[in-house]
Amino acid sequence: MTGSSRGIGRAVAQLFAAGGDRVAIHHRNSAAQAEALRAELGAGHVVVQADMGDAEAVRRMVDEAAEALGGLDVLVNNAGIYGIREREHPVFGTSFEQWQAAWQRTFDVNLFGAANAAWAAAQHMRERGGRIINVSSRGAFRGEPEQPSYGASKAALNAMGQSLAVALAPYGIGVAAVAPGFVETEMAAAHLNDAILAQSPFNRVARPEEIAAAVHWLASPEAQWASGSILDLNGASYLRT
Repeated sequence: MTGSSRGIGRAVAQLFAAGGDRVAIHHRNSAAQAEALRAELGAGHVVVQADMGDAEAVRRMVDEAAEALGGLDVLVNNAGIYGIREREHPVFGTSFEQWQAAWQRTFDVNLFGAANAAWAAAQHMRERGGRIINVSSRGAFRGEPEQPSYGASKAALNAMGQSLAVALAPYGIGVAAVAPGFVETEMAAAHLNDAILAQSPFNRVARPEEIAAAVHWLASPEAQWASGSILDLNGASYLRT
């Protein structure tokens, strides 16, 4: 499970572990948090490290997780960057160099990192089947004017997942996605003002546990027929047809 030392990933790891699954907790540079989560979850879980923008590191990380766990049944592509404030890149007010850097890094992590992890995981699932669950975003559909690379990367992630859903179905591998809006995480906490809460008629944002519950179901045997789907989890803050 990528990006699982905090936020949504942490909640997903906790839910899988509570159900008796062994979990590989991935992080980029938060080893202390990852180790703390492993200690909390108990015996049988492992910590793996990789920068999702480094293709070879991602492949090694997935292989390491599969070896430590005795195989892979589920990959959750949760790791991603949004870059609140420090990586904002509107068309006007951003230099060409900043524009290039923002798009490159965002796609390296949010799309290419997920694609590389999916390829590596599929090699381990080919004979036994499995699930790949991508964590997308409401921004893939409504747009992200201040951070256009983020919205574009998540839209591309959705397209990639649906392509893989068709390609991998003959091997018993299902591929699906969840598309949350704002979630109550450490990264987003400072930006959850009244206007953002009011985007949903529930007047709140999602809790990580709510996203985790959907991911857990999509990874279950009962959800094979949901392969290719993208599940909106935004509290009716954005409706699409």
